[in-house]
Amino acid sequence: MKRSITATFLVWVLVASAQQRPTPARAQQPAQPQNGQVVNVKGGYSISVSSNLVVEDVILKDKQGNPIPGLTNKDFIITEDGKPQTVSICDYQSLEETAVPAVETASTPSVTAPKPVETKPLVKSVVATEIAPEKPGDLKYKDRRLMVMFFDMTSMPIQDQFRAQTAAQKFLKTQMTKSDLMAIMTFSSDVKVVEDFTDDRDLLAKDIKNLTIGEGQGFDVSNADDSASDTGAAFQQDDTEFNIFNTDRQLSALETAVKMLGSLNEKKALVYFASGMQKQNDNQAQLQATINAAIRANVSFYPIDARGLVASAPLGDATKGSPGSTAMYTGSSARSATANFQNQQETLSTLAADTGGKALLDNNDLGMGIVQAQKDIASYYILGYYPTNDKLDGQFRRVKIALRPELAAKYGEPKNYRQGYFAGKDFSKFNASDKERQLTQALLLGDPVTDIPIALEVDYFRLARDRYFVPITIKIPGSTLELAKAHNGAESTKIDFIGEIKDAKGKVVENVRDYIPVTLKGENAGQLSKRPLAYDMGFTLAPGTYSIKFLARENETGKMGTYGRTFVIPDLTSETRTLPISSVVLSSQRQDLSSALFKAQNDKKLDAANPLIDQGKKLIPSVTNTFNKAQDMYVYLQAYEPAADSTQPLVATVSFMRGKVKAFETLPLQVTEGLDAKSKALPLKFQVPLGKLAAGQYTCQVSVIDPNGHKFAFWRAPVMLVQ
Repeated sequence: MKRSITATFLVWVLVASAQQRPTPARAQQPAQPQNGQVVNVKGGYSISVSSNLVVEDVILKDKQGNPIPGLTNKDFIITEDGKPQTVSICDYQSLEETAVPAVETASTPSVTAPKPVETKPLVKSVVATEIAPEKPGDLKYKDRRLMVMFFDMTSMPIQDQFRAQTAAQKFLKTQMTKSDLMAIMTFSSDVKVVEDFTDDRDLLAKDIKNLTIGEGQGFDVSNADDSASDTGAAFQQDDTEFNIFNTDRQLSALETAVKMLGSLNEKKALVYFASGMQKQNDNQAQLQATINAAIRANVSFYPIDARGLVASAPLGDATKGSPGSTAMYTGSSARSATANFQNQQETLSTLAADTGGKALLDNNDLGMGIVQAQKDIASYYILGYYPTNDKLDGQFRRVKIALRPELAAKYGEPKNYRQGYFAGKDFSKFNASDKERQLTQALLLGDPVTDIPIALEVDYFRLARDRYFVPITIKIPGSTLELAKAHNGAESTKIDFIGEIKDAKGKVVENVRDYIPVTLKGENAGQLSKRPLAYDMGFTLAPGTYSIKFLARENETGKMGTYGRTFVIPDLTSETRTLPISSVVLSSQRQDLSSALFKAQNDKKLDAANPLIDQGKKLIPSVTNTFNKAQDMYVYLQAYEPAADSTQPLVATVSFMRGKVKAFETLPLQVTEGLDAKSKALPLKFQVPLGKLAAGQYTCQVSVIDPNGHKFAFWRAPVMLVQ
């Protein structure tokens, strides 16, 4: 499928009271509970969206090591920086601890039809594969244990990659429980989410089997001390700076991974497969940043040294040359090699200890590290509260959780929980990565974000038998930018756009990621509250059912809005009983292409294929179907004559109905020429003066008749006329 896209940014007058037709629906604004209100729903809790909600996971066990169920929010005492807090949420997560081996099915020889080969999507998802987020307080994975297997391909030589792959496959086959949900991530050039959380063993096993062995090589740690090999090369600068950079890359990759997991409220374990991690004093800042990010996200690291039990020769094994200096005779070389090895393992131990996990070192059974993570996440409580300190200053808040005195005397005080967190940040303090992550998570959320209302219209026009041009027009109220200007007196802002179109199988076929700079000063800025912002794009798609999800964000206040719906592009070629027609576009404005405030792409081929562009002017769809009586209404559509070699005459009219009474009808438009030889399209254009009609709501009807072929087509939509 050939992909075509263009985007234009326009501003024009929008009448506030809009009556919509079925096609251009607005983003829904469902009723929301008040901030901080807890709503009890079937199967768990649902909490209103609030960036101030603090979620803590607490593991409680009796003296015999068994979980303690049955406690309520009144049984816990939470203080933040010494100030008592009100526990709003208390939910017990009951996790299975008995492994359920995969069922082996006996294979019997049989003749089966080959499975159809699934074609991969031609367009990469604008957000790639991500960890699907959840709203604050929405326990998406209730009674499930969340574990991530993270394969650091840059630190593991090929033999260690094989060993890690085998251990992961063994765990999936023999040691998963019914409560386990696994996700897979890798790091080579960047962090990649191979699979989101799932309990499908076959899918996970297939993903691990398909990991590219040997990927990410070329970042091996080299030493400049007495244990370094004598290669006979000329003297050159040592690799200390490279090693610092390489370790920072590994730690930064872990930080990125835990930030992805931070949108999930449940307790998470990240099993990190690596062949050690060399650390120097210069890596302390990134190490602390990674640990802090894990604490914020409630993620515990479980590093696994993929080298297993290592027995090294004093002067190194056969994979490297001898030191070739006096150090090999004094023992300094052996001491340096041992110190380097211990330093690599010490970094893994630090990651584990500071985040509440455990490291598996010097053990050939790498699967024990995954089992350790599995056992550590026993049944636990999820506690939530809205802190009395609601400042979004990004500062660290120390948290202490205790039981009521009589329960504490019986069970002891809880110890396994997050000891503090970093408060959220105001949008104005977001960096570039924070902003991009916010967009991605908002697009993946199942529930819409409704700070900004969005109206969208999807139309279609036949280009060929199996290709249709699909213009999509989005409108955003200009009052959104007026609020941005009032927010901090800014003279400019930026609107971020991100969206995807998926086919009926859920595969991404088109996407958009764009931004529009907008000036908030001068004469145009004064009319923002009365004008909408229009963003339009065009694609070429085959007939079928599609879904679109689109998100816009204003970058001064951080307000966002999402829009989602399904739409169908019919196969007009197969239509034989009635006269096939395209979408009908109603408009009140034809805009010069040269006068657009912003044009993202000047694609002459696409402009030529766009039927809404004629003689250097573009017809702008109304979207809201609201018109001023002082305006003329432009009506555009195409009728198709697939079997015709020349134009078959058509007659068309546009009428306005109020109830069952016809209030107005245009003179019949007779079309006798203009058939496109390739698309078999015959364009129909109307310019309807609205001044003679009274203000109010009407039903607009377009009627097209083929007298010779004895076929006809009708189209209707509600419109609103205002003074």
